[in-house]
Amino acid sequence: MPINVARIDDRLIHGQVITTWVKNYDIEQVLIINDKVAGDKVQQSVLTMSAPPDLKVLVFGVQQFIEILKKTPIKKRTMLLFTNSIDVNALVEGGLSLEKVNVGGMRMQDGRHQLSRAVSVTPEEEQAFKNLIAKNIPVEVQMVPKDPIVDLQSLLN
Repeated sequence: MPINVARIDDRLIHGQVITTWVKNYDIEQVLIINDKVAGDKVQQSVLTMSAPPDLKVLVFGVQQFIEILKKTPIKKRTMLLFTNSIDVNALVEGGLSLEKVNVGGMRMQDGRHQLSRAVSVTPEEEQAFKNLIAKNIPVEVQMVPKDPIVDLQSLLN
């Protein structure tokens, strides 16, 4: 399954994703997995328009994507894009195999505590990260490919 990057970035598609991650990994399609975005046609339209014309962008709800994966293998060079670790963990529990998870940004909001400059989590998101790590899936914090990688496990207490 050619999932080249599984990334958590609550901004979803933006300049950094397009200019560094997509280019660095020669990504052909970005699959955004998020229930809220899947139910918001306006946001989907904005995200699609934010991408270059040769980059396919599709949006799925979490359970919808689990069902698709059971029937349809991914054949294109793909980036999975998430807003949180809970959705990633749900997909892994639903059968998705990931080599690692890249975390770019989860902004500070009410109910979250800061793990690093760019990553803040709710208790549920922190537990989802711990679940992924317990399944031997490395979770790496890295804003852009040239930045040093920080093992998220070292930020958890």
